[in-house]
This record gives sequence, structure tokens and C-alpha cells, in this order.
Amino acid sequence: MELPEIFLALGRENFDQLLAGVSIGKLKTYQLYERVKLRFHLTKLNSESLRKAAPRLWARVEERDVEFATDIAQTVLVSHLDMIKAVLDFRGIPHEDGFFAKDINAAANLGEGWQQATFEKFRGVFPEPVLLFYINHLNLELTKAETIFHPATVAAS
Repeated sequence: MELPEIFLALGRENFDQLLAGVSIGKLKTYQLYERVKLRFHLTKLNSESLRKAAPRLWARVEERDVEFATDIAQTVLVSHLDMIKAVLDFRGIPHEDGFFAKDINAAANLGEGWQQATFEKFRGVFPEPVLLFYINHLNLELTKAETIFHPATVAAS
């Protein structure tokens, strides 16, 4: 599995919500603003321009452009470092402000059912599309997962 498949599995509506949650301030803080503006072919980078560019960005994801999907993922994730830190702390994965070493072996921290447990813990705390994206992104990065996590739904009584 590759990164574009995560976006595609979550669907266009969730993709739009991921873009809506992008923090322009965080992009500037982490010196990603100009890179994102350039990569997304935007003359101005703000919430409105991202919203208007969503169909074009989605089309690039549908082409399964891994490098482009990586840029979108980085843009989304840097905007939600508070969630990333909370999830990594909950899973007991060592990190520095949400960033961990690429060669980390954290498989032991991701026991059976970890995705559902993590989803249940943070559902309602963070936006669901971002949480689902991060759980799948973390799974891909740390375990090279071949399947997409979709949360189990609890039937209403």
C-alpha cells in the first residue's frame, strides 16, 4: 500500500475536510508555506485557495502520485501536531514533539487492535478525518501495512 491509497480510501469528502484543517500559521512555522504554495500551484495560499484547489489536488491523488500525496500528508500532519503527540504518547512511541526517528522500531507499541483502541480514545477529541488519516499513515509508516483501517461501528441500542 502507498500513501495515495489512504486518501482514496477515506474519500473525497474527508480529503476536503483534511484540507480545511490545514494551518497556514503552522506551515509558516515549519517553513513549508512556500513549498506547499509551489507544489500545489497556488499564487496565494490560504483556506479559500486550498478549498478551491481541492478538486485539482484530488485529481492528482487519484493519479496515485506518491510524491504529491506525501506533500499533502505533510501539510495535513504538521497542522495537527497536537493530535500526533497525543496519539504517540498514548501508544508509548518515543518522539520529539511529534517527530520520531525514521529507523524506530515501534511495532511492539502497536499490538493487536491498536487502531480501533486509538480511534476510540481520540474520537470526538480530534476531527475524525484527521484521526483516521493519521492512524492509517502511522500504520503504513511503522508496519508497512497493506490494508486500510476503517473503524468498527457500534450499533445503536
